[in-house]
Amino acid sequence: MSVRRLEEIPGFNIDRVAAAAGDDPEVLRMENLDTDIPPPAEAMEATRAAFQVNGRQVMQKLGPAREPGSTYGLTQAQAEAALRRGIDAELARPPLAERVDVGEAGRRYLLHLGTLGRKRTTLGDYESTLRVHLAPFFAGRSVDRIDVELVEAFIHLRLREGRAPKSVLNYTGLLHAIFAFAIRRGWCSTNPVALADKPHDIQRDTEIRFLTVEELEALIRAVPDDEVGAVERVLYRTAAMAGLRRGELLALRWQDVDWTAGVIRVCRNHTRGEFTTPKSRRSSRAVPLADALAAELDRRFQRSRFTGDDDLVFAHPQLGTVLDSSKLRKRFVAARDDAGVRKVRFHDLRRTFGTRMAAAGAPLRSVQEWMGHSDLRTTLIYAQYAPDQTQGARYAAIAFAAIPETASIARSGGAE
Repeated sequence: MSVRRLEEIPGFNIDRVAAAAGDDPEVLRMENLDTDIPPPAEAMEATRAAFQVNGRQVMQKLGPAREPGSTYGLTQAQAEAALRRGIDAELARPPLAERVDVGEAGRRYLLHLGTLGRKRTTLGDYESTLRVHLAPFFAGRSVDRIDVELVEAFIHLRLREGRAPKSVLNYTGLLHAIFAFAIRRGWCSTNPVALADKPHDIQRDTEIRFLTVEELEALIRAVPDDEVGAVERVLYRTAAMAGLRRGELLALRWQDVDWTAGVIRVCRNHTRGEFTTPKSRRSSRAVPLADALAAELDRRFQRSRFTGDDDLVFAHPQLGTVLDSSKLRKRFVAARDDAGVRKVRFHDLRRTFGTRMAAAGAPLRSVQEWMGHSDLRTTLIYAQYAPDQTQGARYAAIAFAAIPETASIARSGGAE
């Protein structure tokens, strides 16, 4: 077979090889490659140069050659097709000088987010995920050499380590964003994370933990009778009756309590030692202020040393500074245990608001707005506590009206 058949292979400069071969046409015959007659050095050098792609030597193992009379191995046509596919793939890859690994791509991506004004706390979370989980696992591979199988291997490893599906989704979410950024920068051409199978079906805890009215009152009675305790009692009640998150409570200022309109305006958050915007866009909101809570806040205002518009509602009673979040959580646990209530978390005070409002018949869309949920699906966990809008109990009474109320079901251990 003449080497002319290789003209169709991208990157193979047949004219350059022919010029280097001189006047000997036999050099250009493929079968000479299997003989002891070596081609001229110029021809070999030209052949190697013909398979240079973006400055890289294309070296690929295509597979075993098929022996005469055998069905195992590659035929000549199959080998040429495999070589053509390999060269096409190499041509599509970015130059070596622009290749970066996940760690470097991630660092550049975070710098990019910083220029866009992303919150420092968010960037801190991303940096931790990149440093602890992504960069070590994918080290040693440029982003253009990471495929779907490797991404799925990362997912399976983290799940076997006991990571929660939601955490793994957070990891892959950042990885997806890094690859999207890498595509825009020309470091790779595809996003393998988009095609990887992820743990979509997260098993959510269908039992919502919240406090009953009696448990809330018992908790408040168990709070220590000191200056900090006086602040904490109102803080716990505000969490349960307005649904604010812990950081939102710590950042609440007197100017955010609108006594006339009867609402609490959530405008900021406090996390990791700094004031920032709320968790999401929907987290900036106005929450209805119940009369009982308004009275508690008014009494707190009268007793506080810090009552300026810009002063914190739940400030340290002596310093006027933000309460220590860690100490607040520990004191909550101590008061909960002293009160003898269930093992609820501080966040369950917020869920108390959601369940009580849903049970009162408030529309779930309104509950979503009041709680600052960005996704209605998060709010739907409270739907089971809402009044039955279908009037199912009335229909059930009609459906089974013929069954006497005195009818009973045998509870013996077996059939009689």
